Amino acid sequence: MNWIANFVRPKIKSWIARRNETPENLWTKCPGCGEMIFHKDLVAALYVCPQCGFHMRVGPKERFSWTFDAGSYEELPQPPVAADPLKFRDEKRYSDRIKDARTKTGRQDALVAARGTLDGLPVMIAVQPFDFMGGSLGMGVGEALVQAMQAAVNERRAFILYSSSGGARMQEGILSLMQMPRVTITVDMLDEARLPYIVVLTDPTTGGVSASYAMLGDVQIAEPGALIGFAGQRVIEQTIREKLPEGFQRAEYLRDHGMVDMVVHRHEMRATLSRLIHMLMKKPKPKSRQPAQTVTGTALRVRA
Repeated sequence: MNWIANFVRPKIKSWIARRNETPENLWTKCPGCGEMIFHKDLVAALYVCPQCGFHMRVGPKERFSWTFDAGSYEELPQPPVAADPLKFRDEKRYSDRIKDARTKTGRQDALVAARGTLDGLPVMIAVQPFDFMGGSLGMGVGEALVQAMQAAVNERRAFILYSSSGGARMQEGILSLMQMPRVTITVDMLDEARLPYIVVLTDPTTGGVSASYAMLGDVQIAEPGALIGFAGQRVIEQTIREKLPEGFQRAEYLRDHGMVDMVVHRHEMRATLSRLIHMLMKKPKPKSRQPAQTVTGTALRVRA
């Protein structure tokens, strides 16, 4: 009997096999402090670093499950739009970029909307995630937002938008820019229907999105440390030839200077949204064990 061939070698092969089966995403490195975080702990912390409080980027699935009652919701279908209206090509065909993004994310475009309830009140939530072509605003995103807001008006639902975007989608040119006034008009429809429109600005919200519908909320909320602005700091400094304050495009700076109403930690976001919607729609506040959140910045506009 060959002890090495019959015993040692099979043991080594089984150990290597078990090692190869180990998932590679057990640990995540925090972009803020560089700390390695066990994946299960990170999920339990809602993708907020336990060490430094850095808020990591998340997608629609997480936002919906954290916000809707019991994580139960119904997604709206993605409206069909022209796939490549300008036949755009740079280093790569735009149609190929869209296909790659859809394969990578499993979503049709950079916006997902869903209906459900938040502490018993009917709400519509739209999430514009950064992982689909930088959350860029194109025809698909614009049409999805318009239809979701129209549905919210018809169904008497408050509207919540989680925004994260680099701005307009250059591959669609003027057709992309046209989505800004289209969505702005639909925001006015929410206002005329006396329905709350609350925007949660997440990292990053920039470009044409921050210059239009992302800054039109009845209440502007930002996650801690979120980058919010139009152009980049270096571009602005080169244009005005002045040194800008440190962190002038971060959520806390904008709150202190009246551009956003409050900066809310992700762990307190659901309770804050619930309280605001109940107040704006003049409904009794639900009983909650969450600690009270201090509202700072500009005054809330309570609907008459």
